[in-house]
Amino acid sequence: MKTSQCAAILFLSSAACLGRSVCTAQAPAPPAAQTPAPSAAGPRSATELVQLANGNSPDLRTAIEATFSQKDLEAGTAWSGHLHDFFFAIRATSRPMLIIDDLAGPAMQSFPSNDLWYAAVQIDRLGAVHSFRYQIDGKDFGGILDVPAFTELSYAMPGVKQGTLSPKLTITSKIYDGMTADYWIYVPDGYDAKVPAALMVFQDGAGYIHREHDSQPLNVIDNLISLKRIPYMICVFVDPGKIAGPPGNLTYEFVKAYSDKWHRSMDDSMRSTLYDTVSARYDHFLREELLPEVEAKYKLRKDAYSRGITGLSSGGICAFNAAWQMPDLFSRVITWIGSFTSIQWKETPGVPDGGQDFPDKILREPHRNIRVWLQDGSGDMEWDRYGSWPLANVRMANALKLQDYDFRFSFGKGSHNPAHGEAQFPEEMTWLWRDYDASKTEQTYQIEPYEKTTPPFRIAIINRDAD
Repeated sequence: MKTSQCAAILFLSSAACLGRSVCTAQAPAPPAAQTPAPSAAGPRSATELVQLANGNSPDLRTAIEATFSQKDLEAGTAWSGHLHDFFFAIRATSRPMLIIDDLAGPAMQSFPSNDLWYAAVQIDRLGAVHSFRYQIDGKDFGGILDVPAFTELSYAMPGVKQGTLSPKLTITSKIYDGMTADYWIYVPDGYDAKVPAALMVFQDGAGYIHREHDSQPLNVIDNLISLKRIPYMICVFVDPGKIAGPPGNLTYEFVKAYSDKWHRSMDDSMRSTLYDTVSARYDHFLREELLPEVEAKYKLRKDAYSRGITGLSSGGICAFNAAWQMPDLFSRVITWIGSFTSIQWKETPGVPDGGQDFPDKILREPHRNIRVWLQDGSGDMEWDRYGSWPLANVRMANALKLQDYDFRFSFGKGSHNPAHGEAQFPEEMTWLWRDYDASKTEQTYQIEPYEKTTPPFRIAIINRDAD
């Protein structure tokens, strides 16, 4: 296709939410996050690497090679960060120039007679994502669009007790004809069986629960509950289900046909069937099958005012769809890089129905009493047969705005990656649960005055070859 036949779309944020704190002045200040303990050997933390570099330690080279893979060093994608401390390393035969957020970084240092280069950097803006790349001999090389800089609220903090994560549990569905789904229940410290708890449900649950793999949400939940910025809540992390047949099973036959048509695995096709379909079926699975199993173990609040739901990518549209279809079940929503596109498009009596229609549904259907945080990035350029992720999210944000929904749209430069959403998770949760009052069972959500007076998000169309 000739370049004159295509255009790229550049998204210009109205600066509605990026970089703004949503914590109230009355909220307790968080204690300092713990600095990782020094490692005697093996991989080092960003803080340790920075300290070794600043002290000109003879152990630095060994520490770099023990921390980063050769593949990442050679590809120019090796980095580590903790709070403000960031460390970058690369193998190159000539001096690389480090570029951070499109600005020149500090000069790279190297070891004598060695092609290993490094830089220790202090990054000021936390709770955000940053990008980096290199220039070698005048050409761009390596780098990553999605480098999260976590605030201290994303790390385990002194004096804050961790909750208890259940072992993996499994449910067999009747609504999805024998599908099995794994899930975990997280009970923060301080559970009182006499007091019903608020609820948060996470799609693609296994991706949120491993603290040792730098997944931060459990820390955020512990910290914010301790600081009383969110109510005490029990969290349910549910994975997409799996289905193995037998042939003749209606759900299996549908998923198998989708898998064959689009050359996707059965597990991926089952996930898409659950998450991308614009109907109430998955929501009935939550209401009638999954949540009753949780409620058999723990006392939960029944009001939608006290229930939130979140997910990323297809899990993002799934979270929004759940609140849209059943606002009496969930009223608080966070979506990261939501797939508001035509992945599970269908026609119901001649009327198009798919994720791509949600902006129009918001504009034309009755107003739901829901509060929504959307996140996406201009680098999420998944232009394919389903549509464009960034354009879909911009349309969602503007539709919510025009209908006076209580929403936030965090739009950056990142790719189809959870880093931006995760870096902002403390801010997202604080905003989502702001003004929560445990004595209430309902609240009419209203668009914030700031958002009400801010222009819609704008789009500039440029030739795809123009940078």
